[in-house]
Amino acid sequence: MIELCTKKRMLIGISFLGGLTILVLIVESHWTDNPNKLILESFENTTRCASGDDYEITSECHPCSAFEVASRSIDVCIHARYKEVLKCKSGETITRSCDRVAWLEEREFWKFETFMLLLALTSCISVYWRENVLRQRIVRKIARQLRASA
Repeated sequence: MIELCTKKRMLIGISFLGGLTILVLIVESHWTDNPNKLILESFENTTRCASGDDYEITSECHPCSAFEVASRSIDVCIHARYKEVLKCKSGETITRSCDRVAWLEEREFWKFETFMLLLALTSCISVYWRENVLRQRIVRKIARQLRASA
């Protein structure tokens, strides 16, 4: 299929795909939310320190437990699946939503990389096996032709 494309068509196709990629990146940058922005406006007032005090993160971003989601004991866990605990300078402890859990994303990344490695190894083995099968067929065909000509 690719052999039928001229250089001009290939250049046009690559240019089109490059432009489309740039367009998608621009659109995505406008549509993505700020990672520090909370998911729902109704929780924004209850998950901030009074009068914008400084705060310290006492518990890093982690997933809400199944009990917290089911019991609706923490408002943040109803709509967002991740939470972090802050301690305000005034001494107040607040729970707020967060977007990502670093160690969970890293684990998913390594799962993906492992799957891709296994897929690549499987592909390499199948190509190697297929090449050997085809090579043996060619050798048998040539041997048959040599026997027939002698």
